[in-house]
Amino acid sequence: MAFTFLKSLVQRFAGRPVDWDELEELLIRSDLGVPMTTRILDQLQANPDKLTAEKVVAVAREEIVKILPRDTHMLRPLPDRPKVILIVGVNGTGKTTSTAKLAHLLKRKGHSVMLAAADTFRAAAIEQLEIWAGRIGCDIVKGQYNADPAGVCHDAYRAAAARNIEFLICDTAGRLHNKANLMSELSKVCRAIGKSDSTAPHETLLVVDATTGGNALVQAREFKEATGLTGVIVTKLDGSGKGGCIISIQNELGLPTRFSGTGERLEDFEFFEARKFVEQMM
Repeated sequence: MAFTFLKSLVQRFAGRPVDWDELEELLIRSDLGVPMTTRILDQLQANPDKLTAEKVVAVAREEIVKILPRDTHMLRPLPDRPKVILIVGVNGTGKTTSTAKLAHLLKRKGHSVMLAAADTFRAAAIEQLEIWAGRIGCDIVKGQYNADPAGVCHDAYRAAAARNIEFLICDTAGRLHNKANLMSELSKVCRAIGKSDSTAPHETLLVVDATTGGNALVQAREFKEATGLTGVIVTKLDGSGKGGCIISIQNELGLPTRFSGTGERLEDFEFFEARKFVEQMM
């Protein structure tokens, strides 16, 4: 995993005193966000004697673990109807691949899954999800390109309910978080699903790219306002991303990271574990 800013911190201050200004800059640049950086610095300044790089790492780890969710709330089916999971995010974060990986994970745990190809705008998005569905062995509901994504999700819910499917995962088109018309379309999708089940979607997961940095917090804030997010999927933790964005999202918005993607294979996807994440920061 590439989230190794604690390792770089130790290397930076090896054999010399820790400089407070330099430390603050390093923490902020790691995408932890200002509030989390301030929290760590406050803990260190409360007992500044013998401040070493190792002590900074220990305190940072402790404070980060306190923020991250202890329980990622493993997905459980509903007793009498499909559980609807809406996958949202900006372009290029890996929404369609994450949709497929989540379906594969649930299938491995013995659940029945249906996919809804509600990204009706991106070229080849429907075909991509259809290929994934064939590999995973799950049903898929799709429409024509440029079809109303809300209608696709509505039809998918009815099909899932008729076939007693436990999980319906809806892949939506990537959209810029600062485009009001595109964000309002997501609200329409939620309303369409809600016509069949007033409590749906039961989960709305934002896919964020670990390489995005601080802009991921802005994305999360806007999507939360539009769709009522319940959690985050972080992708590309095997790349150059520091991953600190998920800490600032949790700390400032209260949105837990539920799943993490660490590669291109279907198997490179798992329930998020805070302790494991923090340990891999070194």
